[in-house]
Amino acid sequence: MTSGAEESGVAEAVFGNSLPKARRYAELLADDGVRRGLIGPREVPRLWERHLINCAVVEELLPEGAEVVDIGSGAGLPGLVLGLMRPDIRMVLLEPLLRRTVFLNEAVELLDLPNVEVRRGRAEEAHGELYTDFVTARAVAPLSRLAGWALPLLRKDGSLLALKGEQAEAELAAAGQDVSKLRPSVSDVIRVGRGKVDPATTVVRVTVTSDGGPPRSGKKKRGRKR
Repeated sequence: MTSGAEESGVAEAVFGNSLPKARRYAELLADDGVRRGLIGPREVPRLWERHLINCAVVEELLPEGAEVVDIGSGAGLPGLVLGLMRPDIRMVLLEPLLRRTVFLNEAVELLDLPNVEVRRGRAEEAHGELYTDFVTARAVAPLSRLAGWALPLLRKDGSLLALKGEQAEAELAAAGQDVSKLRPSVSDVIRVGRGKVDPATTVVRVTVTSDGGPPRSGKKKRGRKR
C-alpha cells in the first residue's frame, strides 16, 4: 500500500530503518484494523499522512531508553508506532478492551517488537502499580480527564504527551487549573515534526514537578503479556 507520503519520501525520512515495519503495520491496519472496526475505512487512504507520520514525529520528545505508557492505545496510535521505530524505548500499550488488546498482541508479535508490552486495563487501575517517564495518548479524552488518569503514573519530571488538534491552546487554558490541582506540574503546547509533516503535530505536554512513585528502575527488561 503506497501513499503520497511514501512516494514523496516523507515516510522514509521519518521512519528510516523502521520503514519496512511501518509498512507492514499500515497493511495490517488497512486490512484487519478495518475488518475489526479499529479504524474506519475512510481513514485508509490517509493512514500515512494523518496517522502514522503524525504519531511518529512525537519520538522527537523521547530521550534514549525512555519508559513510556500509551493509554487507551486502541489500534496502536501512537504507542505502537513509537515502539516500532524506537527499539531503545520500553513501551507499554494500555488498553481496556479485549478485542483491541488481541489485535495489539498480534501486531506486536507480527512486527517482532520485544520492547513493547500489551496490558489490558484502564490507566486508573494501574495507579500505585505502574510508574513511567512518559505517558502518551491520542484522541482518548478531554485534557482534564486525561490528566487525572495519566499524572499518577508519572515519576517526578515525567511528562504527559497528549496529541491534540488545532484547539490545543484553548483546551489547555480551560483545563490548566484543574490539571495543576491534580499534581504540581507545568504545561505547554509544542509542535513536533516541523519540516517533516504539514501541519506539524500538536502536543500538550504536562510535566510533573513533584515526587510520585519510585525512582527510575534502570534497564530491567519487561516480559510481554499475552
